[in-house]
Amino acid sequence: MSKIEIACFNPESTIIAFENGANRIELCAGLSEGGTTPDFQSTKDLREKINIPIFVMIRPRGGDFTYSDAEFEQMKKDITALKSLNVDGFVFGILDENDEVNVEQNKTLVELASPLPCTFHRAFDRAKGLEESLEKVIDCGFTTILTSGQKPNVSEGKENLKKLVALSNGRIEILVGGGLRSSNIEDIREATKADYFHSSAITDGGAFVNPDEVVALKNK
Repeated sequence: MSKIEIACFNPESTIIAFENGANRIELCAGLSEGGTTPDFQSTKDLREKINIPIFVMIRPRGGDFTYSDAEFEQMKKDITALKSLNVDGFVFGILDENDEVNVEQNKTLVELASPLPCTFHRAFDRAKGLEESLEKVIDCGFTTILTSGQKPNVSEGKENLKKLVALSNGRIEILVGGGLRSSNIEDIREATKADYFHSSAITDGGAFVNPDEVVALKNK
């Protein structure tokens, strides 16, 4: 049995993932943008319906991961507001203009989210340097990194993922995601020795989680 976080971009998907055995939800809006901050009310409604951990995406827009002062303020406001809903954690990641982990801004958000845990999302895969970025993310206080090993998908990133799991040495969880499906999870787990896996479980190019895929991911 694998530990599985399902990325859900709408309420229907969240319920499907919950009912079919997901261990955790990454709640987002903006499927076409790769995930943005969901709205307050839909998050509130879902929190009342499901009792597994919900980690909420904090990302004011699609595109790159370097934010203006106004966007950074928005991220702070969103964390404060959504924290009041008894969510279980947050997912975000800020890079500076040199595509390096922005330690100062990330640390500010991690402290604002405290005591809730934070995941550094796939901005990590755009960051310069595997080991340097890992150490910076750990220094910021994140508990998890969502990554495909700084490659376009988990299959191409296998070697880097294996290296990250070894380098992290239990100091931070390496959450493996990016093109992960039930068809490749066994191979990826074997190669990387990771413990936690992330997938949208969307198999038809649409917007909704496939219940059978959630079950298959769990049972592999």
